[in-house]
Amino acid sequence: MTDLRFGVVGLGARSRIAQYAHRPGEGSEVVALADPAAASRDAAQVLYPDATTHADHTELLDQKLDGVFLTTPDDLHEDPAIDFLRAGVSVFVEKPLAITTSGCDRVLQAAYDSGARLYVGHNMRHMPVVLTMRELIQAGAIGEVKAIWCRHFVGHGGDYYFKDWHADRRRTTGLLLQKGAHDIDVMHWLAGGYTTRVNAMGALTLYGGIEDRLDRSEQRFGDFVSQDNWPPLSQQGMAPVMDVEDISMANLLLDNGIYVTYQQCHYTPDYWRNYTVIGTEGRLENFGDSPGGVVKVWNSKRSGYREDADLVVDIPDADGGHAGADPRLVDEYIRFVREGGATLTSPVAARAAVAAGYAATTSLRDNGTPIDIPPMDPALVTYFENGQAR
Repeated sequence: MTDLRFGVVGLGARSRIAQYAHRPGEGSEVVALADPAAASRDAAQVLYPDATTHADHTELLDQKLDGVFLTTPDDLHEDPAIDFLRAGVSVFVEKPLAITTSGCDRVLQAAYDSGARLYVGHNMRHMPVVLTMRELIQAGAIGEVKAIWCRHFVGHGGDYYFKDWHADRRRTTGLLLQKGAHDIDVMHWLAGGYTTRVNAMGALTLYGGIEDRLDRSEQRFGDFVSQDNWPPLSQQGMAPVMDVEDISMANLLLDNGIYVTYQQCHYTPDYWRNYTVIGTEGRLENFGDSPGGVVKVWNSKRSGYREDADLVVDIPDADGGHAGADPRLVDEYIRFVREGGATLTSPVAARAAVAAGYAATTSLRDNGTPIDIPPMDPALVTYFENGQAR
């Protein structure tokens, strides 16, 4: 089997996902790297010693690549993705697809026009906890789904999201989109529908009060992240620009009538997601979102709280980043580049997650005004739902 040739654009923390595609002689190899920071290029070349290095992604357009991993900051997804798609290169875009709904539509249109394959890195669709919940729902364990609630406790929020570009709304729109795109996509998938209307509230309620600021643009993620910074108000060296919300909550109405609620807080002591899915014959809920946790199902009548459930399913163990999701995600992308066909992830769903997060952020910053989601071009929907085959 001839190795597929891959490039990596944006050599920050998330770029390490490309390691799962670096299997020289076994079907795929990382052969080119691009990042404007020399230190990042040097660090990445330790992992890929034979790869060429470049300061600008445009220098990779004529490298005869089969695909590229686009793991840049969020505001640098849209234009590079379009450049590679127009050059006929298959693109893996780390989530979110873009930071605006219109930006997503531009990328989707470029993929449609060029015929180059587009894949969005919504790795949570490969996480064991999500697959376990979806399998239970599809097996009828709680009847017909009517509502989904998600509480996202972001215990490392101060270090992960308020010390670099994530804290700048020009780079992300906001964390209700940037961080929430994962959870919104999961809830859409579990519910079998997409958001049509949303309203939201939230604010910068804690980190904005920290006056100690530091420009970390020359630092790498590992230089400033620590799990020892507690309590949250003891944090130091916050981002110079910090205008995104650290707490937010959104109400979403899906096109199939299901109601969804999403809550996100960036200064909790713990870091995990809790989903509750309510159906016509019961409900399920995850306790922990990684191996060692469980999904519990209640579908017999009871009065008051009882810890014992009617069914308890262990979350399976798996090797690799994000509870085993990352290697599965990359394997699926490589297979998609080589063969095409159906994938668990979906560019249409990725656009729907961004559209919901973008509308929710717009609502949040307009005193909770309900916002309707603009529909996608039906031709694009058909194209992507057919596996990007004409």
